[in-house]
Amino acid sequence: MVDDFDPPERPRAEPEIIPPDQTGRRSGQPAWPPTWRPYDAGQARGTQRVYVMRPGPLGFAIFTLALAFIVALVFLIVIGAFLLWIPVVALLVVVGAVYRLLRR
Repeated sequence: MVDDFDPPERPRAEPEIIPPDQTGRRSGQPAWPPTWRPYDAGQARGTQRVYVMRPGPLGFAIFTLALAFIVALVFLIVIGAFLLWIPVVALLVVVGAVYRLLRR
């Protein structure tokens, strides 16, 4: 372990924390850069609750079926790519055999 007895360097300036209601602008001046507002003018502001539950038997079955479908799809893609190369390799073997016979 390195023996470093130097104290950590302090920040050169303290960060300025501006409260949300005091932006430092005059009241008629538009905000620049434009700020993102999560709500339209007619929408109510407030909190939303998200309920997270453990999946029941039906949810577990659906998840298992979806996972099995994805695994089967990947398996078919891999097998299809492998089967695609069989005629190519066979063609190369035939071309090599014909080339060898013609060289004699």
